[in-house]
Amino acid sequence: MFELQSRQLDLDDAELTADVRLPPGASALVVFVHGSGSGRSSPRNRYVAESLAERGLGSLLFDLLTVSEQRLDNLTGELRFNIPLLAKRLVRVIDWIGHDSALRSLRIGLFGASTGAAAALLAAVERADAVYAVVSRGGRTDLAGPALSQVRAPTLQIVGAQDPLVVRLNRQSSQALRCVQRLDIVPGATHLFEEPGALEEVARLAGDWFAEHLSMESS
Repeated sequence: MFELQSRQLDLDDAELTADVRLPPGASALVVFVHGSGSGRSSPRNRYVAESLAERGLGSLLFDLLTVSEQRLDNLTGELRFNIPLLAKRLVRVIDWIGHDSALRSLRIGLFGASTGAAAALLAAVERADAVYAVVSRGGRTDLAGPALSQVRAPTLQIVGAQDPLVVRLNRQSSQALRCVQRLDIVPGATHLFEEPGALEEVARLAGDWFAEHLSMESS
């Protein structure tokens, strides 16, 4: 396990906490974008981040919402589906990375889950010059709407075969995307990939995608 460094992200509209994991010699940074009431402590995202670190890929896991926003969302669930808000917050994090002396030289990839996947795609459009790859895990990529056709970053959608609604929605998104893209369906897996070996397959697929598209040779 690679050591985590806690960082404070001082943004224009919020102060957020992030966990940064940088293996020696890392040339890329995968920013995790959670959704649906999750946060930077998500055990699934942490597992994937550790797997990526073993392949030399750095990661940044952060809380999209402030403490007060999260408290409101826990009561109403309204902010987790506010995709423009989540995307705007993510864009500011990408800009923060670009000004951080330890991180600004790293190529950025986005790993979005649930509603966070839509925010990741919107941010990839907004910061097309900074985002080199996107991976969605059980993501509501359909919520990116018309922006799907504008995504330039190579995009991988990973969904469980036993998650029929998201499978259908991801197929629709795949038809709307105009970038390099792929849809991988994990056999036997449900929405949270809790079945034996399912999350390991997510980590393998994501790692392969990021290793290919975040390398300097992919330019």
